[in-house]
Amino acid sequence: MAARINSQLESHTHSVFNFEPVQIDDLQTRWLNHHEQVLRSSLQTIRRYRAATTHLINFIAHKGVASKTSLFQVGHAEEFVHYLRTIKVAPNGHENSQKRHLLDKGIKYILQCCRSMFGYAIKRRHLSPYAENPFSSLDLDRIPIENAKVISIFSPDQEKKFLETCDDWQFPIFLTLMLTGLRPGELTHLLLPEDLDLNVGMLYVRNKPHLGWQVKTRNEREIPLIDELRDVLTISVGDRVTGPVFLQRRYSSGSVRPEINDHSEKQLEDLLQQRLAQEETASGKAINRNQWLNISRTIWRDSGALKTDRIRTEFIRLTKQIDLPQFTAPKSLRHLFATCLQDGNVDPLIRSELMGHSTSATNGASHGLGMTATYTHSRPETKRKQLANALLIRLAVQIAKTWYIRYSTKFNNLDDQTKFKGNMWHIK
Repeated sequence: MAARINSQLESHTHSVFNFEPVQIDDLQTRWLNHHEQVLRSSLQTIRRYRAATTHLINFIAHKGVASKTSLFQVGHAEEFVHYLRTIKVAPNGHENSQKRHLLDKGIKYILQCCRSMFGYAIKRRHLSPYAENPFSSLDLDRIPIENAKVISIFSPDQEKKFLETCDDWQFPIFLTLMLTGLRPGELTHLLLPEDLDLNVGMLYVRNKPHLGWQVKTRNEREIPLIDELRDVLTISVGDRVTGPVFLQRRYSSGSVRPEINDHSEKQLEDLLQQRLAQEETASGKAINRNQWLNISRTIWRDSGALKTDRIRTEFIRLTKQIDLPQFTAPKSLRHLFATCLQDGNVDPLIRSELMGHSTSATNGASHGLGMTATYTHSRPETKRKQLANALLIRLAVQIAKTWYIRYSTKFNNLDDQTKFKGNMWHIK
């Protein structure tokens, strides 16, 4: 060790005992830049990391405690926990929202982000070589989650009432969420014809990095469509062969066309490149990731794609109509789907694949399959059979049958079924 240190000193390089203390707000900037430029984390993830670690910056400024990495000790980390339990925040991030105390799950997430940030500081020698991570000493895994927000899922009667309250534009959207377990963001970024094959009855969730969207976990997957859902989507899609699977309400009648119409995925990608080039020419400098993402969103908007926020707005409107105001998140339909797979005794590996969770060996601890996931392969027919058996008892399936029969019977003589507007449940 002494010889190694002498050699490092002679060559004027950092020895093993050298470290560079930095201000904690500077550490936050370096850590977030590392995620931005090196790890290429999603912009949404980086925003969450920034929001979480900014609580630490505010704590240091408010309490006047050690602002340098080398001076921040375990005692300061414990004091930070006390601080987090006293502050109030807006749960949805809006300034005008009613503020409340942080929940245990939120506090734990903030502390985990701070622990990761100081872990980065140790690797970059911003702490002394003999110092430990002050947040690792808190034993975060033992912090209990006592006041977490309760996840509610529909009972069979509530599910039936919810779907029967949907109009014909809402019905295919929420039925698809119920019977596929898609995340709302995945549903709004489905494109024809690549992501929906009604002939074989299969839905494909794919990353679209050239259009500015990727699956949350980056895990692509295929989901079999039961016959009832395929029938409903056949009517919903109509004769369209390109563009988003689910359109905004104003385009559902067919009388109004989106600004970008009849474009394939490749054509949409080319159009995005044209808009990016125009923006760079107009500004005279290269655009950053945020600007790139904002421009990519204009492609989805102009092609008529449904917004994720609109799904939540429609969901809340429907739940209020049926006197279930406690249901405010469409994500509960994904919980309902996962619960249905559990009730139907679906194989754990198939369950993970249908939900889009990781089944790789490197993440084996998270799903309990370990290397089994690497050596096990689910045949499409096996996945389809298990999914169909699990969904067989769902009232949503019976309601979908009724919707399809009423629609096809009432309008089988019309040349353009998409011209119909209104709620099919009122048809006698």
